[in-house]
Amino acid sequence: MLTDAQAGRSSVVVLRGEAGVGKSALLDYLSDRATRWHVASAVGVESEMELAYSGLHQLCAPMIDRRDRLPAPQREALSTVFGLSEGRPPDRFLVGLAVLTLFAEAAEQQPLVCIVDDAQWLDRASSQVLGFVARRLHAERIAVVCAARTGIGDDVLAGLPDVTVRGLGDDDARTLLLDHVLGPVDDAVCDQIVAALLLHLRDRGEKLGAVLTAISEAASKEVRMRKEADAERASARFSIRFMVWLSVAVVVVAALSGDYMAPYG
Repeated sequence: MLTDAQAGRSSVVVLRGEAGVGKSALLDYLSDRATRWHVASAVGVESEMELAYSGLHQLCAPMIDRRDRLPAPQREALSTVFGLSEGRPPDRFLVGLAVLTLFAEAAEQQPLVCIVDDAQWLDRASSQVLGFVARRLHAERIAVVCAARTGIGDDVLAGLPDVTVRGLGDDDARTLLLDHVLGPVDDAVCDQIVAALLLHLRDRGEKLGAVLTAISEAASKEVRMRKEADAERASARFSIRFMVWLSVAVVVVAALSGDYMAPYG
């Protein structure tokens, strides 16, 4: 997407999936790699859904100082909805044009990527304007990537290109765990951890990657301890402690809310 947009072929995509499948992680991945881009981001907030243009304000705030370069009607419309000047509520079409022009103006100086997480909680006005803008991007150096939760955000940004994001399967989860362990882990123990976590997290919307990382850190510590002790005694202690960790982890994960695992939202 970034390559296409940088070449002047605008890109738009909406990531759709259940809570916890990794949509936010993909957005973070994109943001981290847009090092030479102007990054504008927004996060939908459920408590602000009734505040018109609150989501759009987050997105436009880093470039709002460019509004003086907009045509007068567009500049006045944008200034009014953001409380920068007085006036009657402008036509939403005019606001959409203003944002489109603002984005294009910013992209003239530096490629622009707009990242919106939890789009299902955007206020209606912001969602409509964002969709309006995204449908009119063609040859600008702009990429728009949004994430929306299925089930409660299916109608958000409808009609835009979308991709369904699915959770980790058993093999991928096992690979993730092993990638973060600093020593060998018995296959049977690894399979037990993965199976138990998948069983308890798959239908709960928890952030699997963060949980596996936390468990793997404990595993790494145990591996180092095992090397310092007698092989037979260490093997027994390793198995017992792992079962204790596994039991505690499952209980804790089952009780925690999704906010604990924010990196994999």
